[in-house]
Amino acid sequence: MALNRSKIEPFKNLELLAKKVVEGFITGLHKSPFHGFSVEFAEHRLYNTGESTRHIDWKLFARTEKLFVKRFEEETNLRCQLVIDTSASMQFPVDQELNKLVFSVYSAAALCELLKRQRDAFGLTLFEQDITKHFPPKGSPLHQKMILAALEDVLAQKHERTSTSATAALNQIAEIIHQRSLVIIFSDMFESNSENEELFSALQHLKYKKHEVVLFHVVDKSKELEFEFDNKPYHFIDLETGDEVKLNPTQIKEHYKNSIHKFQEALEIKCGQYQIDYVEADIHKGFDTVLYTYLVKRQMML
Repeated sequence: MALNRSKIEPFKNLELLAKKVVEGFITGLHKSPFHGFSVEFAEHRLYNTGESTRHIDWKLFARTEKLFVKRFEEETNLRCQLVIDTSASMQFPVDQELNKLVFSVYSAAALCELLKRQRDAFGLTLFEQDITKHFPPKGSPLHQKMILAALEDVLAQKHERTSTSATAALNQIAEIIHQRSLVIIFSDMFESNSENEELFSALQHLKYKKHEVVLFHVVDKSKELEFEFDNKPYHFIDLETGDEVKLNPTQIKEHYKNSIHKFQEALEIKCGQYQIDYVEADIHKGFDTVLYTYLVKRQMML
């Protein structure tokens, strides 16, 4: 699938699209929404009313009765690993130009540009049943071009029916990322042969390795979560297995919605327990809107 040129004009490629989107992010955010992990104390400054109390030096307050905030400097830049599920289910909806995979690719390209401007290191991992491509985090312009080329290839190549094993892939990723990193995952989290608890355990594995994890749960909300189809017979085809079924959606709508909402709720709860940022990423809201909303929220929480 090629990039939709009509939607990104007057830009000619993914890199230019990413740059334009990030210009909007930076204008709106005013400061970086990401911070490195390895930090050291730099100085004190006076506390400003209304800001987070997270870094107030209470010992200094006890001596001076004035509120001061500790300021830190990064010893090393942030390392971010972008992870994209490229399995067949991510091609839904197949009859639209902006499907879950395109949404994820555009989002990753924008984040690469944002991280590059912050002089942070970023990498890319693609997976289906296993990891299919892996670029460790680096910060060079050449590295960014390699990643953007890989993302372009994802959109250009003809995908065959491939099942998903986020469980196996996330466990592999947890083991091959040796330095503490920010791991940002784009996936619908649909599994072919794994129990939910195994999937949740794989997410926990990333946290056990001391990574910060953000999960963008990429969905077509109206169809996949709310099952909004007309009251008429449909022919449904599983994108990963090829299994087919003919039915009227109203026959199973309530049962389907109960099942999918139960899974989504369990996923959100587990992410909360593991201190993983969970983001419902509805493709119909647009990747730039979803990203910007999350980055603003992240900045406010720092």
